[in-house]
Amino acid sequence: MWRLLWIAAAVFVADQLTKFAAANYLTRHGDVQLTSFLNFALVHNTGAAFGFLSSASGWQNIFFIVVALVACVVILWMTWRLSANDLVLGTGLMLVLGGAAGNLTDRLLHGYVIDFVDVYYRAWHWPAFNVADSAITVGAMLLALDALGWYPGKKQRMS
Repeated sequence: MWRLLWIAAAVFVADQLTKFAAANYLTRHGDVQLTSFLNFALVHNTGAAFGFLSSASGWQNIFFIVVALVACVVILWMTWRLSANDLVLGTGLMLVLGGAAGNLTDRLLHGYVIDFVDVYYRAWHWPAFNVADSAITVGAMLLALDALGWYPGKKQRMS
């Protein structure tokens, strides 16, 4: 199933390029309002999803580096064991791998993850995110669908 590794590589490259562009532009020009519900706003996230542990004293960066490294190794091991028919599972794993590698790179280089997509409604803001976070989310959804037995072309039974 190594033939799907290009997906992880594409996610990683897209993530790093968009973070680089966002950080450079937003540092010089500030936040950019795209629509009435979407901004680009530079956020340095020292925590995890939804800012979890972002106010910790610094140990969390090492913890998240270790978690991401373990996740990448486990995903590569799982990929090695997949059959050629496991396309949904393989694609989900590659999306998670690419996203994990992108955020891991940020933590290693900067000590935080660069987030810049800010979705909101009035005063309510979803936590800022990036391409890696989006890939991890879509990958996790594919993993869940695979675990439930879904795959493209499968005829669904009506109960």
